[in-house]
Amino acid sequence: MCVVCGCNGGSGAEPTDGREKTSGVVHAPVERDNGDLHYGTGSARLSVPGISETRAIHMEADVLGENKRLASRNRAHFAAHGVSAFNLVSSPGSGKTTLLCASIRALKVRKPELSVAVIEGDQQTSVDADRIRATGAPAIQVNTGRGCHLDAQMVGEAFARLDLHAAAHHGHGHRHGHGSDALLFIENVGNLVCPALWDLGEAAKIVVLSVTEGEDKPLKYPDMFAAATLMVINKIDLMPYVSFDVSRCIEYARQVNPGIEVLLVSATTGDGMEPWLDWLLSQRAGVHHHMDSEASGHGEAAQRHTVSTGVTP
Repeated sequence: MCVVCGCNGGSGAEPTDGREKTSGVVHAPVERDNGDLHYGTGSARLSVPGISETRAIHMEADVLGENKRLASRNRAHFAAHGVSAFNLVSSPGSGKTTLLCASIRALKVRKPELSVAVIEGDQQTSVDADRIRATGAPAIQVNTGRGCHLDAQMVGEAFARLDLHAAAHHGHGHRHGHGSDALLFIENVGNLVCPALWDLGEAAKIVVLSVTEGEDKPLKYPDMFAAATLMVINKIDLMPYVSFDVSRCIEYARQVNPGIEVLLVSATTGDGMEPWLDWLLSQRAGVHHHMDSEASGHGEAAQRHTVSTGVTP
């Protein structure tokens, strides 16, 4: 996992210059009858050369613990500015940016008073952020270099530079839980593994799965689908040209996450866009209700508003 492989700044490997190592015994893989090797059966659920499982667990706890602190700060900051944030995760090429561009245009028509902004994550280039900006929405590109995910610090620093942040802070004052009037989309780096671990302060993770990827992805990358609130099956206009079993995909997703919601969408043709917008706006209403409850001192959990997906569980 990226927590110990070094992509988040600094190597996870232990000293090789003669200093004493504290890693202990490295976890051996489980060998199946057919010769397959499984390195994810130990307590750390991974294997890194030169690092014991105990050391890997400690490193993960240290790094993710600090990220959780920063994510909590982001969450409070979003709430203070009336922002509902959604973290879009997927493999490369799932159509996240196309979906976002279509969503921004549709929201301008359906709810023109709603502010929408994007934090765009990639290893390099600003191509996707430029596409977002072409819709008229503010966007900040975050290039991670060799990093394979966005983290809470990156998101917090990007949010501070957004026009959305400036408008909420200077134009209307801090909301402090008394109204949610903006949507923030965080488009994560294309990767179905590492982003599952990282809380960015979002209201929900949304996993986007293209029909061109195959229906078995929830079983191959269970952590991501277990962490997601919603699975958007995208590019359904390509269904006649690919082999993709929608029912089986949903079944697999619910094996790892029984509560996951599902929507079928084509960002290019517009099929399924209305239920998708309904979902976003209902979740935003849920965040609004939760913030108002906390502000009033009741401390009651927000009632989640859901929409029918047209899919039978």
